[in-house]
Amino acid sequence: MLDCFDVNKPFGKNIFLIAEIGINHNGDLRIAKKLIEKAKASGFDAVKFQKRDINTVYSEEVLSQLRESPFGTTQREQKEGLEFTKSDYDKIDKYCKEVGILWSASAWDNISQEFLSNYDLNFNKVASAMATNQKFLKLVAEQKKPTFVSTGMCTMEQIKNIVEIFLTENCPIVLMHTNSEYPSPEENLNLSMLNTLKNEFGVPVGYSGHEVSVSPSYAAVVLGAVAVERHITLDRSMYGSDQSASLEPIAFERLVSMIRKFELILGDGVKKITDGEEEIAKKLRYWDE
Repeated sequence: MLDCFDVNKPFGKNIFLIAEIGINHNGDLRIAKKLIEKAKASGFDAVKFQKRDINTVYSEEVLSQLRESPFGTTQREQKEGLEFTKSDYDKIDKYCKEVGILWSASAWDNISQEFLSNYDLNFNKVASAMATNQKFLKLVAEQKKPTFVSTGMCTMEQIKNIVEIFLTENCPIVLMHTNSEYPSPEENLNLSMLNTLKNEFGVPVGYSGHEVSVSPSYAAVVLGAVAVERHITLDRSMYGSDQSASLEPIAFERLVSMIRKFELILGDGVKKITDGEEEIAKKLRYWDE
């Protein structure tokens, strides 16, 4: 099991960092590979994509609507243009193994979740959009695979239901606090919810951020996040609805570097006297209590 799913793990240690590629690859495997490379070079533990069965997620009425995009003039063309094929995912799976980074994807329907089960993935991810879909949650939980669940747009009662489903199936879970606005205004992030979720449900908590800055991720780590997920892109000016809520390479390199530093300075919360302190104590203390 990934360390971040251990509720008894030392505070501030082994924070799991997920680089959310999502659909920022724009249907181009070359862009996806570049993002995988940069995520690995920056020190992320995993990359994550999004998987949809277009005909299941969207109605024909929606798919037939007009929408200008690099892929055509309809919603169907736009959405199909952003989906990778089985062959593409086979190549992603192989490439991530070659590079040495974990990967997964958040499914937006049961068909896509079953598709992903064909791969030996280390974890599942439930997007906020699917967090209230009972049948989907049970399908994921029944796989018993460590699962990150985003809680954007959810009430506390809905989150309670999520936790109950996963605990009933004995499936490890990390609740990922998030605000589902893209990009998220910082005044709406409400990071104190990390403590609320941890105290209310007794499971590990993490943070999935959609803001344009990196500092909220540091605050989440200080508040006890065992995992941090951030969208990444090669260039925020690229086509795509998620690009503006994503970090560019320089920013996500800084993100990883600073979080690893925070891990170091936070320590494990166990009071101890260091070797250096022992030497200083010999000089400054002249009696024992």
